[in-house]
Amino acid sequence: METHEIHRGRLIDHVQLVVKDIEASRRFYTAIFSVLGIPLGGSEDSYFWADELFVSTPTSPAAQGHLTGRHHLAFQARDRAMVEAFHQAAIAAGGQDNGPPGVRPYHPSYYAAFVIDPDGNNIEAVFHGEAERSADSVKVTF
Repeated sequence: METHEIHRGRLIDHVQLVVKDIEASRRFYTAIFSVLGIPLGGSEDSYFWADELFVSTPTSPAAQGHLTGRHHLAFQARDRAMVEAFHQAAIAAGGQDNGPPGVRPYHPSYYAAFVIDPDGNNIEAVFHGEAERSADSVKVTF
């Protein structure tokens, strides 16, 4: 049996987006996740994933034939430069600007950028300012 390794946080186990055009979504998410340092998994025609996010076609078994609606997903960035690179990569990969990189009023160090993905989802990269983490992620091996 092949060993699998995943990384998980504490609150969300996973999120699934069901998309109209899997290849457009694969291009978009490959571009932004390469900037954010998150590897993409799955080479199947009907789905792919990155850590807790699963993206699939409506014909995949878990989708049950239905597209998801508009969602807001925020991904963590290591610094402001990563937020800026995320925004540039997302636009270059077919995303639409929904708020350029900048400080937001949510708290004093909140630096984020927003783009709309090929299915109308509001995708964000955010840097919350300098902080110390106990670990990069929770590593699960099975």
